[in-house]
Amino acid sequence: RQVDSFETDLKFKGITEPSIKAVFIRAPWVESTGADVEVLAQITDEKGVAHPVAVRQANLLATSFHPELTGDNRVHKYFVEQICSELVRG
Repeated sequence: RQVDSFETDLKFKGITEPSIKAVFIRAPWVESTGADVEVLAQITDEKGVAHPVAVRQANLLATSFHPELTGDNRVHKYFVEQICSELVRG
C-alpha cells in the first residue's frame, strides 16, 4: 500500500448520481487554479479545507485520482464527451 493512498466517493461536476469512487495513490491534489480553470471535484482535508482533485481547462482534463482503477467508466465518458464537444465548437 502506498503512503497516503486511499479510496473515497466523490461528487463530480457533470456526472450524475451516484457519486464516483476515486482511488488516490499518494493522495495529491491541485494547489491552485487559474481563473479559466473549472474545478470538477474536490476533497476536504482533516482541517476542513477543500482541495481540487479534478479540473478542466478548455479541452484539458486532469485528475489527482485514478479513474482507470475502478469499474466505473463515467469519468472517461465525461472526458470523451467534453473533448468532442470542444472539437465541434472549435
